[in-house]
Amino acid sequence: MCPGSNFWRHCSHAEQKARPADFPVHVHIEIPDGTDVSARLSFGAGTLNYKGAHDEDASDDLVYKFRVEHLPPILLTCLLPSSYPSNQPPFFTISTEWLDKVMLSSLCHMLDMIWEEQLGMEVVYQWVQWLQSSSLSYLGFDNEIVLSKGDLTCVEDGGDNRACPDDAPPDLTIPRIIRYNDDKRHEAFLHGIHDCMICFSELPGVDFINLPCHHFFCQKCMQTYCKMHVKEGTVVKLLCPDTKCEGVVPPNILKRLLGEDEFERWEGLLLQRTLDAMADVVYCPRCQTACLEDAGDEAVCSSCLFSFCTLCRDRRHVGVECLSPEEKLIILERRQKSGQVKGDIQKVVDEVRSIKEILKDAKQCPRCKMAISKIEGCNKMTCWNCGRFFCYQCNAAISGYDHFKGDCVVFDQEEIDRWEMQMNQRQQRQVVAQAQAEIFEGEYGYPCPTCRNPIPKIGNNNHLYCWACQRHFCALCRKVVLKTSQHFGPRGCKQHTADD
Repeated sequence: MCPGSNFWRHCSHAEQKARPADFPVHVHIEIPDGTDVSARLSFGAGTLNYKGAHDEDASDDLVYKFRVEHLPPILLTCLLPSSYPSNQPPFFTISTEWLDKVMLSSLCHMLDMIWEEQLGMEVVYQWVQWLQSSSLSYLGFDNEIVLSKGDLTCVEDGGDNRACPDDAPPDLTIPRIIRYNDDKRHEAFLHGIHDCMICFSELPGVDFINLPCHHFFCQKCMQTYCKMHVKEGTVVKLLCPDTKCEGVVPPNILKRLLGEDEFERWEGLLLQRTLDAMADVVYCPRCQTACLEDAGDEAVCSSCLFSFCTLCRDRRHVGVECLSPEEKLIILERRQKSGQVKGDIQKVVDEVRSIKEILKDAKQCPRCKMAISKIEGCNKMTCWNCGRFFCYQCNAAISGYDHFKGDCVVFDQEEIDRWEMQMNQRQQRQVVAQAQAEIFEGEYGYPCPTCRNPIPKIGNNNHLYCWACQRHFCALCRKVVLKTSQHFGPRGCKQHTADD
Protein backbone atom coordinates (compact mmCIF):
# COMPACT_ATOMS: atom_id res chain seq x y z
CA MET A 1 0.00 0.00 0.00
CA CYS A 2 1.37 3.44 -0.87
CA PRO A 3 1.28 6.30 1.69
CA GLY A 4 -1.83 8.51 1.57
CA SER A 5 -4.05 5.88 -0.05
CA ASN A 6 -6.47 3.64 1.82
CA PHE A 7 -8.94 1.23 0.31
CA TRP A 8 -11.20 1.36 3.30
CA ARG A 9 -11.88 5.07 3.53
CA HIS A 10 -14.23 4.66 0.54
CA CYS A 11 -16.05 1.67 2.09
CA SER A 12 -19.11 1.54 4.31
CA HIS A 13 -18.93 0.57 7.97
CA ALA A 14 -20.22 -2.93 7.19
CA GLU A 15 -17.60 -3.39 4.44
CA GLN A 16 -14.84 -2.19 6.75
CA LYS A 17 -16.02 -4.68 9.37
CA ALA A 18 -15.99 -7.55 6.88
CA ARG A 19 -12.60 -6.47 5.47
CA PRO A 20 -12.24 -8.76 2.42
CA ALA A 21 -8.62 -9.41 1.44
CA ASP A 22 -7.03 -7.46 -1.41
CA PHE A 23 -5.04 -9.29 -4.06
CA PRO A 24 -1.99 -8.23 -6.13
CA VAL A 25 -1.65 -8.73 -9.87
CA HIS A 26 1.86 -8.52 -11.42
CA VAL A 27 1.34 -7.26 -14.95
CA HIS A 28 4.25 -8.09 -17.26
CA ILE A 29 4.49 -5.49 -20.01
CA GLU A 30 4.83 -6.56 -23.65
CA ILE A 31 7.66 -4.55 -25.18
CA PRO A 32 9.26 -4.67 -28.65
CA ASP A 33 12.56 -6.51 -28.98
CA GLY A 34 15.53 -4.38 -28.05
CA THR A 35 13.71 -1.37 -26.55
CA ASP A 36 15.94 1.46 -25.33
CA VAL A 37 15.55 2.93 -21.85
CA SER A 38 17.06 6.37 -21.26
CA ALA A 39 17.31 8.85 -18.39
CA ARG A 40 18.59 12.42 -18.19
CA LEU A 41 20.62 12.64 -15.01
CA SER A 42 22.32 15.35 -12.99
CA PHE A 43 24.83 15.10 -10.16
CA GLY A 44 24.08 17.79 -7.64
CA ALA A 45 24.80 18.09 -3.91
CA GLY A 46 26.66 14.78 -4.06
CA THR A 47 23.66 12.70 -5.21
CA LEU A 48 22.51 11.45 -8.61
CA ASN A 49 19.02 12.66 -9.59
CA TYR A 50 16.65 12.62 -12.54
CA LYS A 51 16.13 15.86 -14.46
CA GLY A 52 12.78 16.84 -15.90
CA ALA A 53 12.25 17.64 -19.56
CA HIS A 54 11.92 21.38 -18.84
CA ASP A 55 14.71 21.78 -16.28
CA GLU A 56 17.32 24.39 -17.06
CA ASP A 57 21.10 23.94 -17.38
CA ALA A 58 20.66 20.84 -19.53
CA SER A 59 24.11 21.26 -21.08
CA ASP A 60 25.78 19.55 -18.11
CA ASP A 61 23.35 16.64 -17.99
CA LEU A 62 24.34 13.00 -18.45
CA VAL A 63 22.06 11.02 -20.77
CA TYR A 64 22.27 7.35 -19.82
CA LYS A 65 20.79 4.82 -22.24
CA PHE A 66 20.60 1.03 -22.15
CA ARG A 67 18.65 -1.68 -23.97
CA VAL A 68 16.23 -4.17 -22.41
CA GLU A 69 13.97 -7.01 -23.47
CA HIS A 70 12.05 -7.22 -20.18
CA LEU A 71 10.76 -4.56 -17.76
CA PRO A 72 9.84 -5.03 -14.10
CA PRO A 73 6.08 -5.70 -13.86
CA ILE A 74 3.45 -3.16 -12.92
CA LEU A 75 1.87 -4.07 -9.57
CA LEU A 76 -1.90 -3.68 -9.66
CA THR A 77 -3.40 -4.27 -6.19
CA CYS A 78 -7.18 -4.67 -6.18
CA LEU A 79 -9.90 -4.96 -3.56
CA LEU A 80 -13.43 -5.97 -4.58
CA PRO A 81 -16.24 -4.21 -2.68
CA SER A 82 -19.46 -6.11 -1.91
CA SER A 83 -21.33 -4.14 -4.59
CA TYR A 84 -18.85 -5.12 -7.35
CA PRO A 85 -19.48 -5.39 -10.24
CA SER A 86 -23.09 -4.19 -10.27
CA ASN A 87 -22.55 -0.75 -8.69
CA GLN A 88 -18.89 -0.12 -7.78
CA PRO A 89 -15.54 -0.72 -9.50
CA PRO A 90 -12.69 -2.41 -7.63
CA PHE A 91 -10.60 -0.25 -5.33
CA PHE A 92 -7.03 -0.35 -6.59
CA THR A 93 -3.53 1.06 -6.40
CA ILE A 94 -0.91 0.87 -9.12
CA SER A 95 2.86 1.03 -8.69
CA THR A 96 6.15 0.25 -10.43
CA GLU A 97 9.74 1.38 -10.08
CA TRP A 98 10.19 2.79 -13.61
CA LEU A 99 7.20 5.21 -13.85
CA ASP A 100 6.76 8.47 -11.95
CA LYS A 101 3.65 9.84 -10.22
CA VAL A 102 2.36 11.69 -13.29
CA MET A 103 2.49 8.64 -15.55
CA LEU A 104 0.96 6.32 -12.94
CA SER A 105 -1.85 8.84 -12.40
CA SER A 106 -2.47 8.79 -16.14
CA LEU A 107 -2.79 5.00 -16.02
CA CYS A 108 -5.26 5.27 -13.11
CA HIS A 109 -7.37 7.68 -15.15
CA MET A 110 -7.40 5.24 -18.08
CA LEU A 111 -8.51 2.34 -15.83
CA ASP A 112 -11.41 4.50 -14.60
CA MET A 113 -12.44 5.14 -18.19
CA ILE A 114 -12.41 1.41 -18.98
CA TRP A 115 -14.76 0.84 -16.01
CA GLU A 116 -17.10 3.60 -17.16
CA GLU A 117 -17.30 1.99 -20.59
CA GLN A 118 -18.29 -1.36 -19.03
CA LEU A 119 -20.53 -0.42 -16.08
CA GLY A 120 -21.92 -3.39 -14.23
CA MET A 121 -19.40 -5.83 -15.76
CA GLU A 122 -16.30 -7.51 -14.34
CA VAL A 123 -13.34 -5.35 -15.31
CA VAL A 124 -10.13 -6.62 -13.64
CA TYR A 125 -9.23 -8.85 -16.58
CA GLN A 126 -9.73 -5.95 -19.06
CA TRP A 127 -7.51 -3.73 -16.86
CA VAL A 128 -4.71 -6.30 -16.83
CA GLN A 129 -4.99 -6.89 -20.56
CA TRP A 130 -4.86 -3.16 -21.34
CA LEU A 131 -1.88 -2.55 -19.03
CA GLN A 132 -0.03 -5.46 -20.59
CA SER A 133 -0.52 -4.57 -24.25
CA SER A 134 -1.39 -0.86 -24.51
CA SER A 135 0.08 1.04 -21.55
CA LEU A 136 3.42 1.82 -23.24
CA SER A 137 1.85 3.28 -26.38
CA TYR A 138 -0.65 5.22 -24.23
CA LEU A 139 2.27 6.86 -22.37
CA GLY A 140 4.07 7.63 -25.66
CA PHE A 141 6.80 5.00 -25.19
CA ASP A 142 6.55 3.39 -28.64
CA ASN A 143 10.27 3.51 -29.47
CA GLU A 144 11.98 4.53 -26.23
CA ILE A 145 11.16 4.50 -22.52
CA VAL A 146 12.24 7.65 -20.71
CA LEU A 147 12.79 7.53 -16.96
CA SER A 148 12.01 10.85 -15.26
CA LYS A 149 11.44 12.31 -11.80
CA GLY A 150 8.02 12.67 -10.24
CA ASP A 151 6.27 16.06 -10.18
CA LEU A 152 6.17 17.37 -6.61
CA THR A 153 2.97 19.37 -7.36
CA CYS A 154 1.21 16.32 -8.81
CA VAL A 155 -1.18 15.85 -5.86
CA GLU A 156 -2.18 19.52 -5.74
CA ASP A 157 -2.74 19.63 -9.50
CA GLY A 158 -5.00 16.59 -9.58
CA GLY A 159 -2.53 13.71 -9.26
CA ASP A 160 -4.11 10.43 -8.26
CA ASN A 161 -3.48 9.10 -4.74
CA ARG A 162 -3.83 5.58 -6.11
CA ALA A 163 -0.58 6.10 -8.04
CA CYS A 164 2.30 4.84 -5.88
CA PRO A 165 5.71 5.56 -7.46
CA ASP A 166 8.84 4.00 -6.05
CA ASP A 167 10.66 7.36 -5.68
CA ALA A 168 14.04 5.59 -5.55
CA PRO A 169 17.08 7.49 -6.92
CA PRO A 170 18.37 6.51 -10.38
CA ASP A 171 21.50 4.85 -8.99
CA LEU A 172 19.15 2.25 -7.44
CA THR A 173 16.37 2.11 -10.06
CA ILE A 174 18.57 1.66 -13.15
CA PRO A 175 20.58 -1.31 -11.74
CA ARG A 176 17.31 -2.94 -10.65
CA ILE A 177 15.87 -2.69 -14.17
CA ILE A 178 19.09 -4.06 -15.72
CA ARG A 179 19.29 -6.90 -13.19
CA TYR A 180 15.65 -7.84 -13.77
CA ASN A 181 16.21 -7.86 -17.55
CA ASP A 182 19.30 -10.08 -17.15
CA ASP A 183 17.44 -12.50 -14.87
CA LYS A 184 14.51 -12.84 -17.30
CA ARG A 185 16.85 -13.34 -20.27
CA HIS A 186 18.73 -16.04 -18.35
CA GLU A 187 15.44 -17.70 -17.40
CA ALA A 188 14.35 -17.75 -21.05
CA PHE A 189 17.77 -19.11 -22.05
CA LEU A 190 17.51 -22.01 -19.58
CA HIS A 191 14.16 -23.07 -21.05
CA GLY A 192 15.39 -22.97 -24.66
CA ILE A 193 17.38 -25.33 -26.92
CA HIS A 194 20.73 -24.06 -28.20
CA ASP A 195 23.73 -25.17 -30.29
CA CYS A 196 27.22 -25.37 -28.79
CA MET A 197 29.62 -23.59 -31.15
CA ILE A 198 32.48 -25.93 -30.18
CA CYS A 199 31.00 -29.42 -30.52
CA PHE A 200 27.83 -28.33 -32.45
CA SER A 201 25.63 -30.38 -30.13
CA GLU A 202 22.01 -29.32 -29.60
CA LEU A 203 21.34 -29.16 -25.85
CA PRO A 204 18.92 -27.48 -23.40
CA GLY A 205 20.00 -24.21 -21.82
CA VAL A 206 20.64 -25.77 -18.41
CA ASP A 207 23.58 -27.69 -19.94
CA PHE A 208 25.36 -24.50 -21.07
CA ILE A 209 27.81 -22.08 -19.47
CA ASN A 210 26.76 -18.49 -20.13
CA LEU A 211 29.74 -16.12 -20.05
CA PRO A 212 29.52 -12.40 -19.13
CA CYS A 213 30.32 -11.52 -22.76
CA HIS A 214 27.00 -13.25 -23.70
CA HIS A 215 28.72 -16.12 -25.54
CA PHE A 216 27.70 -19.59 -24.38
CA PHE A 217 29.13 -23.10 -24.73
CA CYS A 218 28.15 -26.49 -23.35
CA GLN A 219 29.51 -27.45 -19.93
CA LYS A 220 31.47 -30.44 -21.25
CA CYS A 221 33.37 -28.38 -23.83
CA MET A 222 34.02 -25.53 -21.38
CA GLN A 223 35.26 -27.95 -18.73
CA THR A 224 37.67 -29.60 -21.18
CA TYR A 225 38.81 -26.19 -22.44
CA CYS A 226 39.49 -24.80 -18.95
CA LYS A 227 41.23 -27.94 -17.68
CA MET A 228 43.50 -27.99 -20.75
CA HIS A 229 44.73 -24.41 -20.15
CA VAL A 230 45.26 -25.05 -16.43
CA LYS A 231 47.15 -28.28 -17.12
CA GLU A 232 49.39 -26.63 -19.74
CA GLY A 233 49.90 -23.52 -17.62
CA THR A 234 48.51 -21.12 -20.24
CA VAL A 235 46.10 -19.43 -17.84
CA VAL A 236 46.52 -16.00 -19.47
CA LYS A 237 44.92 -17.50 -22.59
CA LEU A 238 41.92 -18.79 -20.66
CA LEU A 239 39.51 -16.41 -22.40
CA CYS A 240 36.16 -16.80 -24.12
CA PRO A 241 36.54 -19.61 -26.73
CA ASP A 242 34.99 -17.36 -29.39
CA THR A 243 37.88 -16.40 -31.71
CA LYS A 244 36.75 -12.78 -32.01
CA CYS A 245 36.16 -12.25 -28.29
CA GLU A 246 38.68 -11.52 -25.55
CA GLY A 247 36.27 -11.75 -22.63
CA VAL A 248 37.61 -13.46 -19.53
CA VAL A 249 36.14 -16.52 -17.84
CA PRO A 250 35.23 -15.31 -14.31
CA PRO A 251 36.49 -17.17 -11.23
CA ASN A 252 33.00 -18.25 -10.11
CA ILE A 253 32.52 -20.17 -13.39
CA LEU A 254 36.03 -21.67 -13.19
CA LYS A 255 35.30 -22.90 -9.67
CA ARG A 256 32.28 -24.80 -11.02
CA LEU A 257 34.22 -26.37 -13.89
CA LEU A 258 37.52 -27.21 -12.19
CA GLY A 259 38.33 -29.50 -9.30
CA GLU A 260 39.65 -28.09 -6.05
CA ASP A 261 43.28 -28.85 -6.88
CA GLU A 262 42.92 -27.51 -10.42
CA PHE A 263 41.35 -24.27 -9.17
CA GLU A 264 44.20 -23.78 -6.68
CA ARG A 265 46.69 -24.37 -9.48
CA TRP A 266 44.86 -21.78 -11.63
CA GLU A 267 45.05 -19.20 -8.82
CA GLY A 268 48.76 -19.86 -8.30
CA LEU A 269 49.60 -19.76 -12.00
CA LEU A 270 47.61 -16.58 -12.56
CA LEU A 271 49.41 -14.87 -9.68
CA GLN A 272 52.74 -16.13 -10.99
CA ARG A 273 52.06 -14.90 -14.55
CA THR A 274 50.87 -11.55 -13.25
CA LEU A 275 54.03 -11.08 -11.19
CA ASP A 276 56.23 -12.23 -14.09
CA ALA A 277 54.64 -9.63 -16.35
CA MET A 278 55.49 -6.82 -13.90
CA ALA A 279 58.80 -5.23 -14.78
CA ASP A 280 59.56 -4.16 -11.19
CA VAL A 281 59.00 -7.58 -9.59
CA VAL A 282 61.95 -9.92 -8.97
CA TYR A 283 62.35 -13.06 -6.90
CA CYS A 284 64.57 -13.50 -3.87
CA PRO A 285 67.49 -15.81 -4.77
CA ARG A 286 67.28 -17.41 -1.31
CA CYS A 287 63.58 -18.14 -0.70
CA GLN A 288 62.00 -17.24 -4.11
CA THR A 289 59.63 -14.68 -2.56
CA ALA A 290 58.39 -11.95 -4.93
CA CYS A 291 60.06 -8.59 -4.21
CA LEU A 292 59.71 -5.06 -5.56
CA GLU A 293 62.78 -3.69 -7.32
CA ASP A 294 63.83 -0.13 -6.48
CA ALA A 295 65.37 2.44 -8.81
CA GLY A 296 68.91 1.34 -7.95
CA ASP A 297 68.53 -2.25 -9.21
CA GLU A 298 68.26 -3.49 -5.64
CA ALA A 299 65.57 -5.24 -3.59
CA VAL A 300 64.92 -6.41 -0.03
CA CYS A 301 63.08 -9.66 0.57
CA SER A 302 60.08 -9.21 2.85
CA SER A 303 60.30 -12.84 3.97
CA CYS A 304 63.96 -13.49 4.79
CA LEU A 305 65.11 -9.82 4.74
CA PHE A 306 67.92 -10.62 2.29
CA SER A 307 69.10 -7.46 0.49
CA PHE A 308 70.36 -8.29 -2.99
CA CYS A 309 71.29 -6.92 -6.42
CA THR A 310 68.58 -7.62 -8.99
CA LEU A 311 71.09 -7.88 -11.84
CA CYS A 312 73.46 -10.53 -10.53
CA ARG A 313 71.13 -11.85 -7.77
CA ASP A 314 73.96 -11.61 -5.27
CA ARG A 315 74.10 -9.58 -2.04
CA ARG A 316 74.14 -5.80 -2.40
CA HIS A 317 77.42 -4.29 -3.57
CA VAL A 318 76.99 -0.57 -2.93
CA GLY A 319 79.47 1.53 -4.92
CA VAL A 320 80.70 -1.45 -6.92
CA GLU A 321 79.61 -1.97 -10.53
CA CYS A 322 77.59 -5.15 -11.09
CA LEU A 323 79.32 -8.01 -12.90
CA SER A 324 78.18 -9.14 -16.32
CA PRO A 325 77.18 -12.83 -16.76
CA GLU A 326 80.45 -13.50 -18.60
CA GLU A 327 82.57 -11.93 -15.83
CA LYS A 328 80.66 -13.73 -13.11
CA LEU A 329 81.05 -17.06 -14.96
CA ILE A 330 84.83 -16.62 -15.20
CA ILE A 331 85.11 -15.95 -11.45
CA LEU A 332 82.94 -18.95 -10.57
CA GLU A 333 84.95 -21.22 -12.90
CA ARG A 334 88.18 -20.11 -11.24
CA ARG A 335 86.71 -20.93 -7.84
CA GLN A 336 85.66 -24.32 -9.15
CA LYS A 337 89.16 -25.14 -10.37
CA SER A 338 90.63 -24.18 -7.02
CA GLY A 339 88.30 -26.53 -5.20
CA GLN A 340 86.34 -23.76 -3.52
CA VAL A 341 83.07 -24.53 -5.30
CA LYS A 342 80.61 -26.94 -3.76
CA GLY A 343 76.92 -27.75 -4.02
CA ASP A 344 74.96 -24.51 -4.41
CA ILE A 345 77.76 -22.67 -6.21
CA GLN A 346 77.85 -25.39 -8.86
CA LYS A 347 74.13 -24.82 -9.39
CA VAL A 348 74.80 -21.13 -9.93
CA VAL A 349 77.50 -21.99 -12.50
CA ASP A 350 75.11 -24.25 -14.39
CA GLU A 351 72.37 -21.62 -14.22
CA VAL A 352 74.61 -18.86 -15.59
CA ARG A 353 75.80 -21.14 -18.40
CA SER A 354 72.21 -21.98 -19.30
CA ILE A 355 71.19 -18.31 -19.28
CA LYS A 356 74.15 -17.44 -21.46
CA GLU A 357 73.21 -20.11 -24.02
CA ILE A 358 69.56 -19.11 -24.00
CA LEU A 359 70.31 -15.42 -24.48
CA LYS A 360 72.38 -16.15 -27.58
CA ASP A 361 69.28 -16.77 -29.69
CA ALA A 362 66.39 -15.74 -27.41
CA LYS A 363 64.27 -12.64 -28.05
CA GLN A 364 62.33 -10.73 -25.43
CA CYS A 365 58.57 -10.50 -25.79
CA PRO A 366 57.73 -6.84 -26.57
CA ARG A 367 54.89 -6.91 -24.01
CA CYS A 368 56.07 -8.85 -20.93
CA LYS A 369 59.86 -9.03 -21.69
CA MET A 370 59.87 -12.83 -21.28
CA ALA A 371 62.79 -14.53 -23.11
CA ILE A 372 61.49 -16.65 -26.03
CA SER A 373 63.61 -19.05 -28.10
CA LYS A 374 62.73 -20.44 -31.50
CA ILE A 375 63.50 -24.09 -32.18
CA GLU A 376 62.05 -24.32 -35.67
CA GLY A 377 59.24 -22.96 -37.84
CA CYS A 378 58.30 -19.48 -39.03
CA ASN A 379 59.28 -16.11 -37.59
CA LYS A 380 55.79 -15.32 -36.28
CA MET A 381 56.22 -16.09 -32.58
CA THR A 382 53.69 -16.40 -29.76
CA CYS A 383 54.75 -15.53 -26.21
CA TRP A 384 53.81 -18.46 -23.95
CA ASN A 385 53.49 -16.10 -20.98
CA CYS A 386 51.16 -13.34 -22.26
CA GLY A 387 50.06 -14.67 -25.67
CA ARG A 388 51.46 -11.70 -27.64
CA PHE A 389 52.42 -12.24 -31.32
CA PHE A 390 55.77 -10.77 -32.40
CA CYS A 391 58.35 -11.03 -35.18
CA TYR A 392 61.42 -13.07 -34.28
CA GLN A 393 63.59 -11.10 -36.72
CA CYS A 394 62.92 -7.50 -35.63
CA ASN A 395 61.19 -8.19 -32.28
CA ALA A 396 58.20 -5.98 -33.24
CA ALA A 397 54.70 -6.72 -31.95
CA ILE A 398 52.45 -7.94 -34.79
CA SER A 399 48.91 -9.23 -35.25
CA GLY A 400 48.96 -11.07 -38.60
CA TYR A 401 51.24 -11.87 -41.53
CA ASP A 402 51.08 -8.43 -43.23
CA HIS A 403 54.24 -7.52 -41.33
CA PHE A 404 56.26 -9.96 -43.46
CA LYS A 405 55.53 -8.08 -46.69
CA GLY A 406 58.40 -5.71 -45.82
CA ASP A 407 62.00 -6.46 -44.89
CA CYS A 408 61.19 -9.40 -42.60
CA VAL A 409 60.44 -12.86 -44.03
CA VAL A 410 58.14 -15.56 -42.70
CA PHE A 411 60.74 -18.35 -43.04
CA ASP A 412 64.52 -18.01 -42.83
CA GLN A 413 66.54 -19.61 -45.63
CA GLU A 414 67.96 -22.16 -43.17
CA GLU A 415 64.41 -23.21 -42.24
CA ILE A 416 63.45 -23.56 -45.91
CA ASP A 417 66.56 -25.70 -46.59
CA ARG A 418 65.80 -27.92 -43.58
CA TRP A 419 62.21 -28.41 -44.73
CA GLU A 420 63.28 -29.25 -48.29
CA MET A 421 65.78 -31.79 -46.94
CA GLN A 422 63.01 -33.47 -44.91
CA MET A 423 60.74 -33.56 -47.95
CA ASN A 424 63.53 -35.07 -50.09
CA GLN A 425 64.17 -37.74 -47.47
CA ARG A 426 60.47 -38.58 -47.35
CA GLN A 427 60.30 -38.83 -51.13
CA GLN A 428 63.33 -41.12 -51.11
CA ARG A 429 61.65 -43.39 -48.55
CA GLN A 430 58.51 -43.47 -50.71
CA VAL A 431 60.56 -44.42 -53.79
CA VAL A 432 62.28 -47.23 -51.84
CA ALA A 433 58.96 -48.47 -50.50
CA GLN A 434 57.42 -48.41 -53.98
CA ALA A 435 60.36 -50.34 -55.39
CA GLN A 436 60.08 -52.93 -52.63
CA ALA A 437 56.36 -53.21 -53.23
CA GLU A 438 56.92 -53.86 -56.93
CA ILE A 439 59.54 -56.49 -56.17
CA PHE A 440 57.36 -58.31 -53.66
CA GLU A 441 54.10 -57.50 -55.37
CA GLY A 442 51.53 -60.27 -55.14
CA GLU A 443 50.08 -62.21 -52.29
CA TYR A 444 52.75 -61.05 -49.87
CA GLY A 445 52.00 -57.30 -50.19
CA TYR A 446 49.93 -55.69 -47.40
CA PRO A 447 48.60 -52.12 -47.87
CA CYS A 448 49.63 -49.63 -45.16
CA PRO A 449 46.51 -48.35 -43.32
CA THR A 450 47.90 -44.79 -43.44
CA CYS A 451 49.36 -44.27 -46.93
CA ARG A 452 48.08 -47.46 -48.68
CA ASN A 453 51.56 -48.44 -49.92
CA PRO A 454 51.93 -52.25 -50.16
CA ILE A 455 54.44 -53.60 -47.63
CA PRO A 456 55.91 -57.09 -47.95
CA LYS A 457 55.76 -59.53 -45.08
CA ILE A 458 59.15 -60.86 -44.04
CA GLY A 459 58.92 -64.48 -42.99
CA ASN A 460 55.97 -65.15 -40.70
CA ASN A 461 56.25 -61.82 -38.82
CA ASN A 462 52.93 -59.89 -38.82
CA HIS A 463 54.59 -56.76 -37.43
CA LEU A 464 55.19 -54.65 -40.56
CA TYR A 465 56.90 -51.27 -41.00
CA CYS A 466 56.00 -48.80 -43.74
CA TRP A 467 59.07 -46.99 -45.03
CA ALA A 468 56.94 -44.34 -46.76
CA CYS A 469 55.07 -42.93 -43.77
CA GLN A 470 57.14 -44.58 -41.01
CA ARG A 471 54.16 -46.37 -39.47
CA HIS A 472 54.14 -49.76 -37.75
CA PHE A 473 51.04 -51.84 -38.47
CA CYS A 474 49.65 -55.35 -38.14
CA ALA A 475 49.31 -57.58 -41.20
CA LEU A 476 46.33 -59.42 -39.65
CA CYS A 477 43.99 -56.61 -38.53
CA ARG A 478 45.52 -53.81 -40.66
CA LYS A 479 45.66 -51.48 -37.62
CA VAL A 480 48.49 -49.14 -36.62
CA VAL A 481 50.67 -50.65 -33.88
CA LEU A 482 51.70 -48.20 -31.18
CA LYS A 483 53.17 -50.66 -28.67
CA THR A 484 54.14 -54.18 -29.74
CA SER A 485 53.59 -55.70 -26.28
CA GLN A 486 50.04 -54.36 -26.11
CA HIS A 487 48.95 -55.28 -29.65
CA PHE A 488 50.51 -58.73 -29.95
CA GLY A 489 49.85 -61.13 -27.12
CA PRO A 490 47.48 -63.73 -25.67
CA ARG A 491 44.47 -61.39 -26.03
CA GLY A 492 45.58 -59.66 -29.21
CA CYS A 493 46.82 -60.62 -32.65
CA LYS A 494 49.44 -63.31 -33.11
CA GLN A 495 52.77 -61.82 -34.10
CA HIS A 496 53.94 -64.85 -36.07
CA THR A 497 51.65 -66.79 -38.41
CA ALA A 498 52.24 -68.67 -41.63
CA ASP A 499 50.47 -67.43 -44.75
CA ASP A 500 48.01 -69.84 -46.37
